[in-house]
Amino acid sequence: MNASPTRVAMIDDQALFRGGLAMVIDSQTDLAFVGDADDGDAAVGLVAKARPDVILMDVRMPRVDGVTATRRICEEYRDTAPKVLVLTTFDLDAAVADAIDAGASGFLLKDAQPEFLLGAIRAVASGSQVVAASATKSLFERFRAHTRAPGEELDRLTDREREIMLRAAQGMSNAEIASAEYLSEATVKTHMSRILSKLQLRDRVQLVVYCYEHGLL
Repeated sequence: MNASPTRVAMIDDQALFRGGLAMVIDSQTDLAFVGDADDGDAAVGLVAKARPDVILMDVRMPRVDGVTATRRICEEYRDTAPKVLVLTTFDLDAAVADAIDAGASGFLLKDAQPEFLLGAIRAVASGSQVVAASATKSLFERFRAHTRAPGEELDRLTDREREIMLRAAQGMSNAEIASAEYLSEATVKTHMSRILSKLQLRDRVQLVVYCYEHGLL
């Protein structure tokens, strides 16, 4: 029995852009475009109506921006919130860092190739983080500039969990961590779940941000 397609919605103020991406997404057998809106004020309602697994979110819109919309979705739906993939025109857009801090699972530039965008949707839906390579350094340097000492939550981690946390924050996949730590992937997944829970983080993107903010990388 085939798995249900990943449901994708979009919030962007450019109608032609939304229409073009809708056609690209619907051309894939494992993806389904389920709805859109032209402003962030419709974010929570769109999630309730369309039940997307992933939302493509424009970071800059005239009334309610993508940062505010992302925060509203994550606060309203918490653990059941769809993954948010932020789209931006500028690779040095400071608002992108705010969106990730608000709960987004990553971001891409709007001029990314369709194949890369489709791959990013699939990656985010499966729980991975996606960050446009050209902006990775500048994005996280912003967090490094506001380094603060780790709180007591870091003390809850075991030595093994700290090792795995740092490897994950450096971008290693579960398979790569498993090989480096001589563990099974299932064990790494269990450790990652415990790490995120102890640090009260939603996903790996927030884990990377946490490590930069606290001077661990």
